[in-house]
Amino acid sequence: MNTILITSVVIYLLGTLGLGVWAGSRIKNTADFAVAGRSLPLVMVITTTFATWFGAETVMGIPARFVQGGLNGLVEDPFGAGTCLILVGLFFAARLYKLNLLTIGDYYRARYGKGIEVFCSLAIILSYLGWVAAQITALGLVFSVLTGGAMSETAGMIVGTLAVLIYVVVGGFLAVAITDFIQMIVLVVGMSIIAVFSSQLAGGTDNVLHMIQQKDLWNFLPQAKFTDVVFFIGAAITMMLGSIPQQDVYQRVMSAKDAPTARTGAVIGGASYILFAFVPMFIVACAVIVMGNEAMELAKNDYQRVLPTFVMTRMPLVMQILFFGALLSAIKSTSSATLLAPSTSFTENILKNLRPGMSDRQQLLAMRITIVVFAVLVLSYAIAMKGTSIYELVSSAYQVTLVGAFVPLVMGLYWKRATTQGAVLSIAAGILTWIVFFPQVSSLGAAFPGQLAGLLAGFVGMIVGSLVPQLVKNRHEPHKTAVHV
Repeated sequence: MNTILITSVVIYLLGTLGLGVWAGSRIKNTADFAVAGRSLPLVMVITTTFATWFGAETVMGIPARFVQGGLNGLVEDPFGAGTCLILVGLFFAARLYKLNLLTIGDYYRARYGKGIEVFCSLAIILSYLGWVAAQITALGLVFSVLTGGAMSETAGMIVGTLAVLIYVVVGGFLAVAITDFIQMIVLVVGMSIIAVFSSQLAGGTDNVLHMIQQKDLWNFLPQAKFTDVVFFIGAAITMMLGSIPQQDVYQRVMSAKDAPTARTGAVIGGASYILFAFVPMFIVACAVIVMGNEAMELAKNDYQRVLPTFVMTRMPLVMQILFFGALLSAIKSTSSATLLAPSTSFTENILKNLRPGMSDRQQLLAMRITIVVFAVLVLSYAIAMKGTSIYELVSSAYQVTLVGAFVPLVMGLYWKRATTQGAVLSIAAGILTWIVFFPQVSSLGAAFPGQLAGLLAGFVGMIVGSLVPQLVKNRHEPHKTAVHV
């Protein structure tokens, strides 16, 4: 056990807690707590949107998948995830910002009514379970590796959750935004230095790129077969579109000081995420050259340990400090916002419907209590699912919002004839179709991706549900007039 390394990590964790407590002293109301008072400048919007996705999976999951199967296996993340933020900036940020709403659920209420608000908010909240559990699982792994196994992964999950929970409960999204800014600087600098050092260990950048080319890892597009193409599209849209109606994305964009800042910050943040995701891929490619079969076996059987093992066994102490600082920055930045987002949605869009007339002070207290309750639930889920890969916890998290919440959002913003009936039918058609494609229900999922089928059914449901009642009404109106005359 390296005392200096552990001490450095503890100091870093205490520093972020201190920032959270300081931010908490500036929280005056729910708007400050939920969206940082809509006051963040462009640079902080960029760092906090970038931090939306740069978590455990980006550092420990994506690189291992890359060295096993190339870019083709990464269409969902980072390409789909990064494109999500770009699409949010181009087509959603300015329109939603001008509505001056606290949560994405508020939009569904304003456009379609309370029923759609509650259902979509529940879908969004549930989608966070696997995503936050993945970050907590990674925190447990990190603390276990840091202590050489002296701390179990379960104990590491508990310690990591507490470390994040304290500053989120105290400081809200303002604390998240400030710590994201610091943590993303640590992440970018730390991972960049490690990439340079890794390249030297592997014999130079040219040697690493030659290995990647030799193994055909740059291959991105699927084979020209119907099944391969539709599953490629299904994987791409899961996070690309399914993450658009998400509270953490909404919070980060709506925290900007104005609409142009919200739009630009999301676009730059998304593009930066895609580009910088190549850095941990490059580092693991270096690990494959340096460690040989050992790295490939880890990538296949325990991919979450590839990078930590490479750093701990082949790099000096200063690089280990940089790596774990960067890794904890990535995990904490994602887990903090994803703890806050569902708790905010629950309080604003579900609890307020059950307890109307809550004061702002009561609502702020409810948000903080909900964060603690949600953290306990997710921690319990993460412990129960221990042994499940981080990728598996993440990959299915956004299918429910893709098939249930995306269509009402995009059609509500861009199609004036969208109605509440259309939204109801869209949600019902999307979710039921998605369920029919489950392998436990039918064999259809082997031939066509269920999330893509659900999305298409959702669009059909919205169009039919919105237009048919209007057509029926228009057909009967002339007859009513004739009778009256």
